[in-house]
Amino acid sequence: MTPLYTHQPVKLTRTFNLNARNLHRLQQLLNNGYQPFLTQGFKGIEKESLRINPKGIISQTPHPEALGSALTHPYITTDYSEALLEFITPPFVDIKETLTFLQNIHQFVYQHLDDEILLASSMPCGIDGDKSIPIAEYGTSNIGQMKHIYRRGLAYRYGRTMQAIAGIHFNYSVSEKLWPALLEMENRSIALHDFISESYFGAIRNFLRQGWLILYLFGASPAICKAFFKSRPHLMEQFEEFDSCTLYHPYATTLRMSDIGYKSKSQASLAINYNSLDGYVESLGKAIATPYPDYQKIGVVVGGEYRQLNSNILQIENEFYSLIRPKQIAKSCEKPTHALKERGVRYLEVRSLDLNLFEPLGIDESCANFLEAFLLTCLFQDSPPNTVADYSENNLNQLAVANEGRKPGLILQKQGKKINLQDWANDIFECMEPVCAALDHNNDLKPYSKSLAEQKQKVENPDLTPSARILAGMKKTHLPFAPYALKISKQHKQFFKNLPFDPQLVEDFKKHTDESFATQKSIEAFDYNSFPDFLKCYFSRSQFADC
Repeated sequence: MTPLYTHQPVKLTRTFNLNARNLHRLQQLLNNGYQPFLTQGFKGIEKESLRINPKGIISQTPHPEALGSALTHPYITTDYSEALLEFITPPFVDIKETLTFLQNIHQFVYQHLDDEILLASSMPCGIDGDKSIPIAEYGTSNIGQMKHIYRRGLAYRYGRTMQAIAGIHFNYSVSEKLWPALLEMENRSIALHDFISESYFGAIRNFLRQGWLILYLFGASPAICKAFFKSRPHLMEQFEEFDSCTLYHPYATTLRMSDIGYKSKSQASLAINYNSLDGYVESLGKAIATPYPDYQKIGVVVGGEYRQLNSNILQIENEFYSLIRPKQIAKSCEKPTHALKERGVRYLEVRSLDLNLFEPLGIDESCANFLEAFLLTCLFQDSPPNTVADYSENNLNQLAVANEGRKPGLILQKQGKKINLQDWANDIFECMEPVCAALDHNNDLKPYSKSLAEQKQKVENPDLTPSARILAGMKKTHLPFAPYALKISKQHKQFFKNLPFDPQLVEDFKKHTDESFATQKSIEAFDYNSFPDFLKCYFSRSQFADC
């Protein structure tokens, strides 16, 4: 077969301690001139931020009308709450373009927030129990009602407070030009689209094994306001008191990813199958169809009002919390699992990132570069099927790092054996070195290798991690967590307000706002079925475009 791209071969200039196939696959790509394709993956970002007033209290106002329809706007929507904004960038090959687009969204939004502020931390501040958190509204259409009732169900199941936690999702897809080359190297009789999904699931399994490293390096939620526990006061007992207003774990990295965050009792026993696309879709479907006694007690329709979409372990696929998800772009009124089954995996969504309190965007280029190299490393590594034991081991490692990742000498479990966190981290870094070198080829700035070196320093010196820096900043300023986060959030607001803004961008965003309202009205005008019929159709069919 003629090579897809003719280019001077790139040789790895040193010997790396990798498993043989990892180095072999990468070196084959480079020898055949495919190095440019490595750098052509697409990167997108989804960022959540809680709207608060100047005193740091969660906003009680509706989603600002100037920002468009939360149901249909392509770039600005809401997550769980009316006060929890979500910004979505298109995917770009150049991460600088992704971050610039995210910056433009922030600038436009701040033109319409009056005196409100975007909270720069993942863990919410300024809340006063569940009732202080308004559930997001999406209009009168069936799909809008479904989105709202799904969130109402989350409130009954887990409480609203947990849902007010914010984070960043990093979306990544390998260049489509690279897949035929990889398949040719494998010399297998398999359809390309099946090979792509299979390869992405291999990367997911490796991410789940090694993804605790992301929590350590980028976790930025070691402390939390006592007010967070007003609806669940019994959970306060497991923490130490930082001051009269703040609780924390001394060595925590990301409480957002701990048991008080995106973990739940009902999902603890779910062993979602990541060994194949079919297995993944089937296991998620089973969870959506399996009744859960505690949720049955809540009821579905009570007094003529929907409390949740159903009383099963999961209402819909999105309720399953995980560090990473396989994704396919869904069509209008299409289930995520149906999109995956019909068209395979299109990209990966990393969901384990806290907002970096010290970065106005919540993420910087160095972090994004590391994530890209990490995901490619996971793709190139051997990835044996997951077992039930693996699922348990991965979960224990993630919780250990979330709660006490900076603890000196922390021991994790790797394939049933004990291993020091620093030793394992250094092994992963060593595997990443040739990937970073390949991504840096012909770039004198060496951004990927530079990012790798920065992350190595965090392992050598835990005080350099965002979580440690937050605690150190609170101690230095003698501020509880909420005032400290508010202070930095105000600085970020001023940063965006001071930036020059292209008038044409303002017009572009206004156009999207107008179009989003028009689209929402159209959806509402053409809803002919009752909501109960719509919901029945949704759960009884794999796709319901005609419902």
